[in-house]
Amino acid sequence: MLRKLNCFLNIVIGSFIGVFIGFGIYKFWHFKIYPNLYAMQSAPWYTELLLDGVLVTVFVIVCITLKLIILRKLNP
Repeated sequence: MLRKLNCFLNIVIGSFIGVFIGFGIYKFWHFKIYPNLYAMQSAPWYTELLLDGVLVTVFVIVCITLKLIILRKLNP
C-alpha cells in the first residue's frame, strides 16, 4: 500500500511540475503575441507565474515530505 502511495506521489509531483512548465511556456508565448494586452496591466506579465510557482513549490515540498515519511516506514 505504501509503495502505491509513493508511486502516486511521484506521478502527482511530476504532473504539477509539468503543468506549471506548460503554463509558463503558454503565458510567455501569449505575451510575445499580444504585448499590448499586457501593457495595460499594472503588474508585469509574469506575476501570475510567480504566484503559481510559489503554490507549486509548497505543494511539491509537502509531497516530498510525505514521500520521506513513507520511505522511512518502508525501510526501518
